[in-house]
Amino acid sequence: MVEDKKFAVLIDADNVSSKYVKIVFDEISDYGVATYKRIYADWTTPNSSSWKEVLLENSITPIQQYGYTVGKNSTDAAMIIDAMDILYSGHVDGFCIASSDSDFTKLASRLRESGMFVVGMGEKKTPKPFIVACNQFKFLDILAQTEDSNNSSGSSTVVAKDSSKLYESKRYNNTDSDNGDSSKTMTDINVIKTTIYKMLNEIDSEDQSMNMGELGSKLVKRYPDFDVRNYGDKKLSKFLSKFEFLDIKTKGKDGTSMWASLKPNTENRIEEKSDLEASNGKTYRKNYKSSYRSKNYKKKY
Repeated sequence: MVEDKKFAVLIDADNVSSKYVKIVFDEISDYGVATYKRIYADWTTPNSSSWKEVLLENSITPIQQYGYTVGKNSTDAAMIIDAMDILYSGHVDGFCIASSDSDFTKLASRLRESGMFVVGMGEKKTPKPFIVACNQFKFLDILAQTEDSNNSSGSSTVVAKDSSKLYESKRYNNTDSDNGDSSKTMTDINVIKTTIYKMLNEIDSEDQSMNMGELGSKLVKRYPDFDVRNYGDKKLSKFLSKFEFLDIKTKGKDGTSMWASLKPNTENRIEEKSDLEASNGKTYRKNYKSSYRSKNYKKKY
């Protein structure tokens, strides 16, 4: 029997809402067991009252950290010190840092240097440096939105016939936060698309195919925030079926092993598209220059 990996879950209550706690522990259960469950805040303030029931229901240990200076977040230092103490105890295999604060970027990098598997969790406003410092990163607001959609009867997003539309609405209907534009932090679907094509195109085999599980694993390693739920899908197979250049097939005796490969002449179609875009760009520049010269001529004479 394979032993579950042990994780320390450290939550920054100043930057994570109590409504996300269930999602945090549901997600970390996919990786292992949460042996440390700690949450940091100044519990003497009125803002922390919403956490009381949540702490009891999930057996989370609250760590008191007074705000010594007005406007300064004092919980960061307490979390970092505790994280290093837990690291040197040798009792865990990984960490979950729940926060949308970029101040934990260095901590995530340091834990990874020590061989720890780091899962970050926060909202889409989380700065990019913290996201890429983690092995994997989960957007809590997207996961909460997906869960609410699945639980709401009659919702238009439950069926999600066109998952790309759901992704577009999530991406563009969210307002910018104080920490930056959320559309700049989450990896764009077109970037994922290009990466998948390059990965398969570099395979030295006749059918240029890759096991779907391996493909998903490589995408997560390259983009820590990659999660098909960010783009409106529940399964990797459904997400990959969006891309017209991919051919999804099953292999093996039982037919349960799924593989993705490039369709024939994919490279030619992409090159033709690139040539067309380049041609359109040249035509636009040519027309623009002609128009500009014409205007200057009229002004001069």
